[in-house]
Amino acid sequence: MSETASGTASRGPARIVITGASGQVGRFLAAEAGRRGHGVLALGSADCDITDPGAPERYVEAGDVVVNCAAYTDVDGAESDEAAAYAVNATGAENVAHACARAGARLLHISTDYVFGGGVFGGGPVPPRPYEPGDDTAPVNAYGRSKLAGELAVLAAMPDAVVVRTSWVYTGADGTDFAAAMRRRAERAQPTEVVDDQVGSPTYVADLVAALFQIAGAAIREPVLHAANAGAASRYEQARAVFAELGADPELVSPIDSARHPRPAPRPAYSALGGEVSAAAGLTPLRPWRDALAEALRSRPLPSTP
Repeated sequence: MSETASGTASRGPARIVITGASGQVGRFLAAEAGRRGHGVLALGSADCDITDPGAPERYVEAGDVVVNCAAYTDVDGAESDEAAAYAVNATGAENVAHACARAGARLLHISTDYVFGGGVFGGGPVPPRPYEPGDDTAPVNAYGRSKLAGELAVLAAMPDAVVVRTSWVYTGADGTDFAAAMRRRAERAQPTEVVDDQVGSPTYVADLVAALFQIAGAAIREPVLHAANAGAASRYEQARAVFAELGADPELVSPIDSARHPRPAPRPAYSALGGEVSAAAGLTPLRPWRDALAEALRSRPLPSTP
């Protein structure tokens, strides 16, 4: 804290507390927070097990901005162990919200496009269009149900929290995400089959993190916001774009339907996120997904946590 000329105290940037800091969003967020001059408390699950009701309270202080990135993200695994998914994604998220409410901290809670069911609005099917925050949720798998339960629990425990839904987050570098996996195959000119019946909004992690800082800094108070790169693409289209951006032949990518490679958890056929409501609330729209992908593929690997 520093003193102004008038003798009143002025605070520097708020401390950023990150739960789930070992994941791709948490790591990028921690590095960017440090670059912007914030104090950073980056908590992995070994540091703060959010399923323990008392754990978050040991770290959260008044004036903090807490970003809950902690999540059970094994979509297929959740089908056979839904209780484990709920423990982290619902009960754990609620524990973080209670800790923030008691301490007087701000909370941004990261959620997912998988709370939606795939192109159904107002009780009936219509041509797909990006989902907005007020559209009916209808998750088709256990992971989505657990994340929706977490949204509701967070807002019940702390009504001024902000739930930030995002979609198909990737680094495009040396990670395990879809774009990074396609990058490795493109660099080897490897023929690749990719599903063409799942459509979402591919989102570059750096753009999501920039949106999180804007939401925190601008005090945008909508309870639910969407932060995803603009537009929609199938996994097949995303894969072809990765190949093309890297100078590989996109014809090496072949479309298949999901039935060719069944998985334990169904995926929504359409889960693209729209940004109109979020823009009206003050969030700068994220750039088109293809522009973001081009930058991501030129970038360095994920930064290390400070």
